[in-house]
Amino acid sequence: MVVLVTGSSGQLGQSLQHIAPNYQEIQFVFCTSSDLNITDIAQCHSVFEQYQPDYCINAAAYTAVDKAESEPEKAYAINVTGAKNIAEVCKAYNTVLLHISTDFVFDGTQQSPYTEEDIPNPTGVYGKTKWEGEKVILQTWEKHYILRTSWVYSQFGHNFMKTMLRLASERDTISVVNDQIGTPTHAVDLANALVQLITVDNQQPTTPNFGIYNFSNEGQCSWYDFAKKIFEVNKIQIDLKAIPTSSFPTPAQRPAFSVLDKSKIKNTFGLSVKNWEACLV
Repeated sequence: MVVLVTGSSGQLGQSLQHIAPNYQEIQFVFCTSSDLNITDIAQCHSVFEQYQPDYCINAAAYTAVDKAESEPEKAYAINVTGAKNIAEVCKAYNTVLLHISTDFVFDGTQQSPYTEEDIPNPTGVYGKTKWEGEKVILQTWEKHYILRTSWVYSQFGHNFMKTMLRLASERDTISVVNDQIGTPTHAVDLANALVQLITVDNQQPTTPNFGIYNFSNEGQCSWYDFAKKIFEVNKIQIDLKAIPTSSFPTPAQRPAFSVLDKSKIKNTFGLSVKNWEACLV
């Protein structure tokens, strides 16, 4: 079985490379943006022609949330045009598409965890382009799994955990917002979930479960709680201050509450999901 991964130099891509040796039955093809620029439809066709993948994990995305506000065309090119290109070549080669989306498709005004049935209402350019990307996939190719995830971190790439550890080495005091609630997701857990989806899909090709799914770790916390746990696990003593979002303005508005309900993916694929705190240990 051939699984082609786009955006392989990002957090999720590196996490998939990290777990790949555990899945000897899968031939992974890892493509960086220089190997496969998803905004270039001709290159997409060329790469798919070469590898004939059974599955494609589209981990390529424009994820700079604040920068997207001043670079909307670039965010659109990758998150919408790129998603459409990948969906089109997946259709041409009968490849099942697994596409990564985000909690930012929601406005964060809800008080209970978001399900796959809740109506997206993104507030910023990043969220809007990710939702547009979802919609073009839905319109283009039926054999798809769209996974919405949140607060992704890992030992790879750029993320909140690594930023906190860096700041702790530079400062005595750190201020973190405590009124945005969500769930951290370890990228390695997300990578393993994707492979489990592929495994189940491959075993049951006559009863596909295509559609949109939520995946994050279990539980919920604020960014302040997340930072506190990061320092606790790493035995770092630092003066950590809780502040409201209003004291830390950013170009893009963040959802105040973006906890995702995982019932559908757990019930459909038999996934057991670890609590976010357990993943940090």
